[in-house]
Amino acid sequence: MNNSMAGKAVFWLALILCTMPFMSPPYALFLGLLLSFFITNPLGKKRSKYTAFLLKASIVGLGFGININTALQAGKDGFLYTIISIAGTLLAGIFIGRMFKVDKTTSYLVSTGTAICGGSAIAATSPVAGANEEQTSVSLVVVFVLNAVALFIFPVIGHILELSQSQFGVWAAIAIHDTSSVVGAASTYGEEALNIATTIKLVRALWIIPLVILTAFIFKKKGTKVSIPWFIGLFVVAMLISSNVPQLEPITPYIVRIAKTGFTVTLFLIGSGLSPKALKSVGAKPLLQGVLLWLLVSVVSLLSVLYII
Repeated sequence: MNNSMAGKAVFWLALILCTMPFMSPPYALFLGLLLSFFITNPLGKKRSKYTAFLLKASIVGLGFGININTALQAGKDGFLYTIISIAGTLLAGIFIGRMFKVDKTTSYLVSTGTAICGGSAIAATSPVAGANEEQTSVSLVVVFVLNAVALFIFPVIGHILELSQSQFGVWAAIAIHDTSSVVGAASTYGEEALNIATTIKLVRALWIIPLVILTAFIFKKKGTKVSIPWFIGLFVVAMLISSNVPQLEPITPYIVRIAKTGFTVTLFLIGSGLSPKALKSVGAKPLLQGVLLWLLVSVVSLLSVLYII
Protein backbone atom coordinates (compact mmCIF):
# COMPACT_ATOMS: atom_id res chain seq x y z
CA MET A 1 0.00 0.00 0.00
CA ASN A 2 1.56 3.35 -1.02
CA ASN A 3 1.73 6.46 1.17
CA SER A 4 -1.34 8.00 -0.44
CA MET A 5 -3.46 4.92 0.22
CA ALA A 6 -2.06 4.62 3.75
CA GLY A 7 -2.90 8.26 4.44
CA LYS A 8 -6.47 7.80 3.23
CA ALA A 9 -6.86 4.67 5.34
CA VAL A 10 -5.64 6.49 8.47
CA PHE A 11 -7.96 9.44 7.76
CA TRP A 12 -11.07 7.29 7.35
CA LEU A 13 -10.16 5.22 10.40
CA ALA A 14 -9.83 8.41 12.46
CA LEU A 15 -13.15 9.67 11.09
CA ILE A 16 -14.87 6.44 12.15
CA LEU A 17 -13.22 6.75 15.56
CA CYS A 18 -14.83 10.18 15.95
CA THR A 19 -18.30 8.60 15.69
CA MET A 20 -17.69 6.46 18.77
CA PRO A 21 -19.48 7.43 22.04
CA PHE A 22 -16.21 7.82 23.94
CA MET A 23 -14.82 10.48 21.56
CA SER A 24 -15.36 14.04 22.84
CA PRO A 25 -15.42 17.14 20.58
CA PRO A 26 -12.11 18.63 21.86
CA TYR A 27 -10.22 15.39 21.25
CA ALA A 28 -11.77 15.07 17.78
CA LEU A 29 -10.48 18.54 16.89
CA PHE A 30 -7.04 17.69 18.29
CA LEU A 31 -6.98 14.43 16.32
CA GLY A 32 -7.82 16.31 13.11
CA LEU A 33 -5.09 18.87 13.79
CA LEU A 34 -2.57 16.11 14.48
CA LEU A 35 -3.36 14.30 11.24
CA SER A 36 -3.14 17.54 9.22
CA PHE A 37 0.61 17.68 9.94
CA PHE A 38 1.26 14.21 8.48
CA ILE A 39 -1.32 13.48 5.78
CA THR A 40 -3.31 15.42 3.22
CA ASN A 41 -7.04 15.48 3.76
CA PRO A 42 -8.40 13.14 1.03
CA LEU A 43 -11.62 15.17 0.79
CA GLY A 44 -9.70 18.09 -0.73
CA LYS A 45 -11.75 21.19 -1.47
CA LYS A 46 -14.97 19.29 -0.75
CA ARG A 47 -14.07 19.25 2.95
CA SER A 48 -15.42 22.76 3.51
CA LYS A 49 -18.68 21.88 1.78
CA TYR A 50 -19.16 18.72 3.83
CA THR A 51 -18.23 20.52 7.05
CA ALA A 52 -20.73 23.32 6.43
CA PHE A 53 -23.55 20.88 5.65
CA LEU A 54 -22.80 18.61 8.60
CA LEU A 55 -22.65 21.55 10.99
CA LYS A 56 -26.03 22.89 9.86
CA ALA A 57 -27.66 19.44 9.91
CA SER A 58 -26.31 18.80 13.41
CA ILE A 59 -27.68 22.13 14.65
CA VAL A 60 -31.13 21.27 13.33
CA GLY A 61 -30.93 17.83 14.97
CA LEU A 62 -29.95 19.39 18.28
CA GLY A 63 -33.16 21.44 18.16
CA PHE A 64 -35.15 18.28 18.85
CA GLY A 65 -33.63 18.18 22.33
CA ILE A 66 -34.51 21.75 23.35
CA ASN A 67 -37.82 22.88 24.81
CA ILE A 68 -39.14 25.99 23.07
CA ASN A 69 -40.04 27.75 26.35
CA THR A 70 -36.53 27.22 27.71
CA ALA A 71 -35.08 28.46 24.44
CA LEU A 72 -37.19 31.64 24.46
CA GLN A 73 -36.15 32.43 28.00
CA ALA A 74 -32.48 31.85 27.20
CA GLY A 75 -32.71 34.01 24.10
CA LYS A 76 -34.43 36.77 26.07
CA ASP A 77 -31.80 36.69 28.82
CA GLY A 78 -28.93 36.89 26.34
CA PHE A 79 -30.41 39.38 23.86
CA LEU A 80 -29.07 42.57 25.42
CA TYR A 81 -25.63 41.06 25.97
CA THR A 82 -25.61 39.91 22.36
CA ILE A 83 -26.15 43.42 21.01
CA ILE A 84 -23.61 45.00 23.36
CA SER A 85 -20.98 42.32 22.79
CA ILE A 86 -21.27 42.35 18.98
CA ALA A 87 -20.99 46.14 18.71
CA GLY A 88 -18.23 46.33 21.30
CA THR A 89 -16.23 43.51 19.72
CA LEU A 90 -16.37 45.04 16.23
CA LEU A 91 -15.20 48.43 17.48
CA ALA A 92 -12.47 46.97 19.69
CA GLY A 93 -11.29 44.68 16.87
CA ILE A 94 -11.00 47.51 14.37
CA PHE A 95 -9.11 49.61 16.94
CA ILE A 96 -6.66 46.79 17.77
CA GLY A 97 -6.18 46.08 14.05
CA ARG A 98 -5.22 49.69 13.42
CA MET A 99 -2.91 49.66 16.42
CA PHE A 100 -0.97 46.70 14.99
CA LYS A 101 -1.28 47.99 11.41
CA VAL A 102 -3.14 44.92 10.15
CA ASP A 103 -4.58 45.55 6.69
CA LYS A 104 -8.13 46.89 6.82
CA THR A 105 -9.87 43.90 5.24
CA THR A 106 -8.12 41.19 7.29
CA SER A 107 -8.66 43.21 10.47
CA TYR A 108 -12.35 43.56 9.71
CA LEU A 109 -12.78 39.85 8.96
CA VAL A 110 -11.04 38.82 12.20
CA SER A 111 -13.28 41.25 14.10
CA THR A 112 -16.50 39.98 12.51
CA GLY A 113 -15.48 36.36 13.09
CA THR A 114 -14.88 37.12 16.77
CA ALA A 115 -18.04 39.19 17.13
CA ILE A 116 -20.61 36.77 15.75
CA CYS A 117 -19.97 33.19 14.69
CA GLY A 118 -16.43 32.68 13.49
CA GLY A 119 -15.98 31.08 10.09
CA SER A 120 -19.62 31.58 9.06
CA ALA A 121 -19.41 35.34 9.56
CA ILE A 122 -16.07 35.52 7.74
CA ALA A 123 -17.43 33.46 4.84
CA ALA A 124 -20.50 35.69 4.58
CA THR A 125 -18.69 39.02 4.78
CA SER A 126 -15.46 38.30 2.86
CA PRO A 127 -16.96 38.54 -0.67
CA VAL A 128 -18.86 41.69 0.30
CA ALA A 129 -15.67 43.24 1.67
CA GLY A 130 -13.80 42.31 -1.50
CA ALA A 131 -11.34 40.10 0.41
CA ASN A 132 -8.87 38.03 -1.57
CA GLU A 133 -8.14 34.36 -0.87
CA GLU A 134 -5.14 35.10 1.35
CA GLN A 135 -7.02 37.60 3.53
CA THR A 136 -9.93 35.19 3.95
CA SER A 137 -7.66 32.23 4.72
CA VAL A 138 -5.61 34.17 7.29
CA SER A 139 -8.78 35.31 9.08
CA LEU A 140 -10.20 31.80 9.12
CA VAL A 141 -6.99 30.28 10.47
CA VAL A 142 -6.79 32.85 13.29
CA VAL A 143 -10.39 32.12 14.32
CA PHE A 144 -10.03 28.32 14.05
CA VAL A 145 -6.83 28.27 16.11
CA LEU A 146 -8.48 30.26 18.90
CA ASN A 147 -11.54 28.03 18.66
CA ALA A 148 -9.33 25.03 19.28
CA VAL A 149 -7.85 26.66 22.38
CA ALA A 150 -11.28 27.71 23.72
CA LEU A 151 -12.68 24.25 23.24
CA PHE A 152 -10.17 22.86 25.72
CA ILE A 153 -9.75 25.64 28.28
CA PHE A 154 -13.28 27.04 28.68
CA PRO A 155 -14.75 23.98 30.47
CA VAL A 156 -11.67 23.87 32.72
CA ILE A 157 -12.01 27.55 33.65
CA GLY A 158 -15.75 27.09 34.14
CA HIS A 159 -15.20 24.30 36.67
CA ILE A 160 -12.42 26.19 38.47
CA LEU A 161 -14.68 29.25 38.88
CA GLU A 162 -17.67 26.99 39.65
CA LEU A 163 -19.85 28.61 37.00
CA SER A 164 -23.44 27.44 36.90
CA GLN A 165 -24.79 25.71 33.81
CA SER A 166 -26.59 28.93 32.82
CA GLN A 167 -23.53 31.13 33.38
CA PHE A 168 -21.26 28.87 31.37
CA GLY A 169 -23.79 28.59 28.54
CA VAL A 170 -24.05 32.38 28.16
CA TRP A 171 -20.28 32.87 28.48
CA ALA A 172 -19.45 30.21 25.89
CA ALA A 173 -22.01 31.57 23.42
CA ILE A 174 -20.57 35.09 23.64
CA ALA A 175 -16.84 34.40 23.93
CA ILE A 176 -16.25 31.40 21.63
CA HIS A 177 -16.23 32.09 17.90
CA ASP A 178 -17.72 29.16 15.95
CA THR A 179 -21.00 27.42 16.71
CA SER A 180 -19.28 24.02 16.49
CA SER A 181 -16.79 24.96 19.22
CA VAL A 182 -19.52 26.53 21.36
CA VAL A 183 -21.48 23.29 21.20
CA GLY A 184 -18.33 21.23 21.79
CA ALA A 185 -17.33 23.17 24.92
CA ALA A 186 -20.88 23.41 26.31
CA SER A 187 -21.63 19.73 25.72
CA THR A 188 -18.70 18.75 27.94
CA TYR A 189 -19.97 21.08 30.67
CA GLY A 190 -23.56 19.90 30.89
CA GLU A 191 -26.93 19.50 29.18
CA GLU A 192 -28.39 22.79 30.41
CA ALA A 193 -25.27 24.70 29.40
CA LEU A 194 -25.48 23.09 25.95
CA ASN A 195 -29.10 24.13 25.43
CA ILE A 196 -28.53 27.73 26.56
CA ALA A 197 -25.26 28.15 24.64
CA THR A 198 -26.71 26.75 21.41
CA THR A 199 -29.79 28.96 21.52
CA ILE A 200 -27.92 32.19 22.30
CA LYS A 201 -25.26 31.40 19.70
CA LEU A 202 -27.89 30.88 17.01
CA VAL A 203 -29.54 34.17 17.98
CA ARG A 204 -26.12 35.78 17.47
CA ALA A 205 -25.80 34.06 14.09
CA LEU A 206 -28.90 35.91 12.87
CA TRP A 207 -26.86 39.10 13.08
CA ILE A 208 -24.93 37.92 10.02
CA ILE A 209 -27.66 39.52 7.89
CA PRO A 210 -27.35 43.12 9.19
CA LEU A 211 -23.57 42.61 9.41
CA VAL A 212 -23.35 41.84 5.69
CA ILE A 213 -25.40 44.96 4.94
CA LEU A 214 -23.09 46.99 7.19
CA THR A 215 -20.07 45.49 5.43
CA ALA A 216 -21.41 46.51 2.03
CA PHE A 217 -21.78 50.06 3.34
CA ILE A 218 -18.29 50.19 4.90
CA PHE A 219 -16.50 48.75 1.86
CA LYS A 220 -18.89 50.36 -0.62
CA LYS A 221 -19.53 47.19 -2.59
CA LYS A 222 -22.74 46.88 -4.58
CA GLY A 223 -24.50 43.97 -6.21
CA THR A 224 -23.26 41.37 -3.71
CA LYS A 225 -25.39 38.49 -2.52
CA VAL A 226 -26.42 38.20 1.14
CA SER A 227 -26.08 34.69 2.52
CA ILE A 228 -28.99 34.04 4.91
CA PRO A 229 -28.58 31.22 7.48
CA TRP A 230 -31.84 29.38 6.72
CA PHE A 231 -30.82 26.42 8.90
CA ILE A 232 -31.59 28.57 11.97
CA GLY A 233 -35.25 28.55 10.91
CA LEU A 234 -35.14 24.76 10.71
CA PHE A 235 -33.60 24.69 14.17
CA VAL A 236 -36.62 26.63 15.50
CA VAL A 237 -39.00 24.27 13.67
CA ALA A 238 -37.24 21.30 15.29
CA MET A 239 -37.73 22.86 18.74
CA LEU A 240 -41.42 23.49 18.03
CA ILE A 241 -41.95 19.91 16.87
CA SER A 242 -40.13 18.48 19.88
CA SER A 243 -42.11 20.66 22.32
CA ASN A 244 -45.55 20.04 20.80
CA VAL A 245 -45.48 16.49 19.41
CA PRO A 246 -45.19 14.15 22.41
CA GLN A 247 -45.37 11.11 20.13
CA LEU A 248 -41.78 11.84 19.10
CA GLU A 249 -40.41 11.66 22.66
CA PRO A 250 -39.16 8.05 22.31
CA ILE A 251 -36.96 8.91 19.31
CA THR A 252 -35.79 12.47 20.04
CA PRO A 253 -32.92 11.31 22.31
CA TYR A 254 -31.53 9.30 19.37
CA ILE A 255 -31.80 12.30 17.03
CA VAL A 256 -29.95 14.46 19.55
CA ARG A 257 -27.27 11.80 20.01
CA ILE A 258 -26.72 11.63 16.24
CA ALA A 259 -26.55 15.45 16.12
CA LYS A 260 -23.87 15.51 18.84
CA THR A 261 -21.89 12.91 16.93
CA GLY A 262 -22.23 15.14 13.87
CA PHE A 263 -20.66 18.02 15.79
CA THR A 264 -17.78 15.80 16.88
CA VAL A 265 -17.11 14.76 13.28
CA THR A 266 -17.42 18.40 12.16
CA LEU A 267 -14.66 19.44 14.54
CA PHE A 268 -12.46 16.61 13.29
CA LEU A 269 -12.95 17.80 9.70
CA ILE A 270 -12.17 21.41 10.67
CA GLY A 271 -8.99 20.33 12.41
CA SER A 272 -7.90 18.13 9.52
CA GLY A 273 -8.11 21.13 7.18
CA LEU A 274 -5.69 23.32 9.13
CA SER A 275 -2.47 22.40 7.34
CA PRO A 276 0.99 23.54 8.50
CA LYS A 277 1.12 25.80 5.42
CA ALA A 278 -2.12 27.49 6.46
CA LEU A 279 -0.88 27.99 10.01
CA LYS A 280 2.40 29.53 8.78
CA SER A 281 0.50 31.94 6.52
CA VAL A 282 -1.17 33.67 9.44
CA GLY A 283 1.67 35.98 10.41
CA ALA A 284 2.21 37.63 13.78
CA LYS A 285 0.06 40.75 13.49
CA PRO A 286 -3.35 39.26 12.57
CA LEU A 287 -2.80 36.49 15.11
CA LEU A 288 -1.91 39.00 17.81
CA GLN A 289 -4.98 41.05 16.93
CA GLY A 290 -7.18 37.95 17.15
CA VAL A 291 -5.67 36.82 20.46
CA LEU A 292 -5.97 40.22 22.17
CA LEU A 293 -9.52 40.75 20.91
CA TRP A 294 -10.56 37.27 22.00
CA LEU A 295 -9.00 37.70 25.46
CA LEU A 296 -10.79 41.03 25.85
CA VAL A 297 -14.16 39.54 24.87
CA SER A 298 -13.61 36.46 27.06
CA VAL A 299 -12.69 38.44 30.18
CA VAL A 300 -15.42 41.08 29.81
CA SER A 301 -18.14 38.50 29.10
CA LEU A 302 -16.95 36.33 32.00
CA LEU A 303 -17.16 39.28 34.39
CA SER A 304 -20.63 40.00 33.03
CA VAL A 305 -21.96 36.50 33.74
CA LEU A 306 -20.33 36.49 37.17
CA TYR A 307 -21.56 39.84 38.42
CA ILE A 308 -24.43 41.00 36.20
CA ILE A 309 -26.46 38.01 35.00
